[in-house]
Amino acid sequence: MFYYYKNIKIHYQTVGSGKPVLMLHGLNCDLNLMKGCMENIFKNKKGYKRVYIDLLGMGKSESSPEYASSDKILNILLSFINDTISDNFLIMGESYGGYLARGILSKMHSKIDGMVLLCPVVIPIHAKRDVDKNIIKFEDKKFMNSINDKERKIFSKYSVIENKKVFQRYKNEILSGIKKCDYNFIDLLWKKYSFSFDVDKKIKKIKFDKPVLFMAGRQDICVGYRDLLKLLEDYPRATFSVIDMAGHNLQIEQPELFNSLIENFLIRIKINKI
Repeated sequence: MFYYYKNIKIHYQTVGSGKPVLMLHGLNCDLNLMKGCMENIFKNKKGYKRVYIDLLGMGKSESSPEYASSDKILNILLSFINDTISDNFLIMGESYGGYLARGILSKMHSKIDGMVLLCPVVIPIHAKRDVDKNIIKFEDKKFMNSINDKERKIFSKYSVIENKKVFQRYKNEILSGIKKCDYNFIDLLWKKYSFSFDVDKKIKKIKFDKPVLFMAGRQDICVGYRDLLKLLEDYPRATFSVIDMAGHNLQIEQPELFNSLIENFLIRIKINKI
């Protein structure tokens, strides 16, 4: 399906029926990143309508230079929500999607009943992030030597566990989106990657008291975990998990823990209704 915003088309997919769950993937990827890790959990649950969206210039969504800023992408997402999601909803964001999710929370917190942040961007400017410089690897060298140089280089940039099982999921759920991305648009977006406002300062004043889940990889050299920890006290109902042997793609490196934490989040959402 497509959502039409002025002169561009935004691609999205819905799965299931019930309470809406808006899924936002990270930069350079597409909706398969979120769909790949979430459908394993939600396919056996009733009462949730998953809304997977391709961000501008990614997946099957169109782009235009005039929208190459996080402020404008946020405005498009707010318009999309207002036009397609009538009920209160849950929001789940990975990496850049986690930054956008907080932007949405800051603007329409009364409609959000819970939030999941997966390896989220906290500090937009990479040089200012509190992250480790060297990545720890748990590598199957024989397998890694069997894949082509280009795919190995892309996979290894943020991977912590490097074996056939993790790589296959990476290839299907992450690399597939990377190959479709409009990098001319992304280059423009990097120039206005930060919101024009302090999103976390605004959220701090809201005192959001619904269930929240923060997940971070202990060995994540992209966004790390220490900046995220500083936000914990702004969310009185937050679970905070830092997972060992996991980097920026922890959902495919530690799927059992990931699934368990999402399951617990959904339990907390149900209890919150009582």
